[in-house]
Formats: sequence, C-alpha cells, structure tokens
Amino acid sequence: MKDNFEISDIRKEYTQKALDENNTEANPFDQFNIWFKEMLDSKLHEPTAVILATATKYGKPSARALLLKGYNKDGFIFYSNYGSRKGKEIEENNSGALLFFWPELERQIRIEGFIEKVSQKASDDYFKTRPYKSRVGAWASAQSSVIPGRSEILKKFFKYLLKFHSKNIPLPDFWGGYILIPEVFEFWQGRASRLHDRIRFRKESNDWIKERLSP
Repeated sequence: MKDNFEISDIRKEYTQKALDENNTEANPFDQFNIWFKEMLDSKLHEPTAVILATATKYGKPSARALLLKGYNKDGFIFYSNYGSRKGKEIEENNSGALLFFWPELERQIRIEGFIEKVSQKASDDYFKTRPYKSRVGAWASAQSSVIPGRSEILKKFFKYLLKFHSKNIPLPDFWGGYILIPEVFEFWQGRASRLHDRIRFRKESNDWIKERLSP
C-alpha cells in the first residue's frame, strides 16, 4: 500500500441498472420479492444476511448482522435468545430497522418498523428444523453475557449434549422468533456520479405511498 494512500480515494461507479417510480411495484413486499429472487439467482454469499438495528429505551442504538429466516405479507422473521442484547432492547423499545446490502447488484433495501415476538408454536416449529447441535447450542449460550473464556461455553455445550443425547431437544423458554412489521421501505439502486435512485414506500393507514427521494 502506498504511503500517501487515502481511504477517501476508494471509489466505484454504479452503472448496472436503474430504478424508477414506473417500474416498481405498488406494494413494497412485491418489490422486495422481485429483488430478493434476483439476489438469490445471482448466487451471492450469505444471501439471507441482514443488518438489524435496535435501540434502548433511551435511544442508544446497536446493530448486528444476522440471518433472515423468513418473510411474508406481514413482515420479516428472525430468531434469537430473548435475553441477548437485541432481545432486551426489543423488550423496552420495539422500534427496529433492517438493512440488506447487495454490493454485487449495486443495491440496498432499508426497512423500518416495529418488532413483535412470533407465536410459541412458530418458534417451536422452526426450532425443530435446526441442526441438532445448533439446538444444543441454543441451550448452552446465555447470549451476550460475559464469560471467562471459550472453554466455558464448550463445557456448557457438552453438558447439554450429554443431557439431550438421543432425545428430542425442547424449545428453551428464553429463545424464539421475532417479526419486524414494516412501516417504511426504501429501495436503493446505485447510479453513476452518485445520482442514486431511491424509491421510498411509507404506510399511511392501510395504503402504501410511493415517492422518490433525492440521492
């Protein structure tokens, strides 16, 4: 690397596609579905990865990458330990935001809304589909808590591995699913000269209002 290298010199021109009010769907879920399928067809690495942002009741934010586990006409579903940092923040402030970033397609999608727990049955149904050792890991990890070293989590993992050996592993009462119910979507398509296309959908009553934002 050159001695006079500057991070601000890193640049990329976005030239692949355009996004217009007239070529987007009237419903943002339909538009998301189109882009999500195009992303899957592109064989991107970790296709379900998404950034989730939450905040405390005082508005102090935090963000992390996680894996989307489903979406439907109501919202976007993910799973976690309820006692984790995000779980505690959701409990006291259920506003949240998702960010999908697909640089290979020069696209991102921002989604803002509020978060609710899914039903215990939905959590249990999903939990049963997880690999056996991932289910054991859910029992072993008090997610986000401080531990003295990796050996601590390994000891707990093997403890529960022995406990549940050759048995069905029940859903922990401290673990389950959430759904982020959108109030705002923003679809971003990179364009040349930083004149990006931004189409926002915001919910008013039961209607979605579509509008273009300045880049």
